[in-house]
Amino acid sequence: MATIINAENCIAGRLASCIAKRLLNGEEIIVVNTRKLVISGNPHAITKFFEEKMKRGDPYHGPFYPKKPEGIFRRMVRGMLPFRKAKGREAYKKLKVYASIPEELESEKFEVVADAKKVLTHKFIYLDDITKKWCGK
Repeated sequence: MATIINAENCIAGRLASCIAKRLLNGEEIIVVNTRKLVISGNPHAITKFFEEKMKRGDPYHGPFYPKKPEGIFRRMVRGMLPFRKAKGREAYKKLKVYASIPEELESEKFEVVADAKKVLTHKFIYLDDITKKWCGK
């Protein structure tokens, strides 16, 4: 059985690093509520940073960058794994990410990663607010 982690109000980078370590240890992990992930910093600067990534390159030849919250978080975790090696690719295959809570997982118990659940007293932005421009919401 896979571990189900609720990402609501968690700091994205801290959660991604915890998940990457656990994936390398052989766990199967499902992450839900990635729309409500938090990225700390100046919201205007963060939005501009992601916008530059989205517009980089050619739409037919790449580089391609995910535009949905679940894809962006999956890419964050991939960046923390040794993806070019076999053990990193095997670990990455054990990760499933959802933007909200799927119907089949609503009755399950969710785990909250305490290291990633920090209260921010400074500026931050939700991952969903960054991606609204590209997801058509």
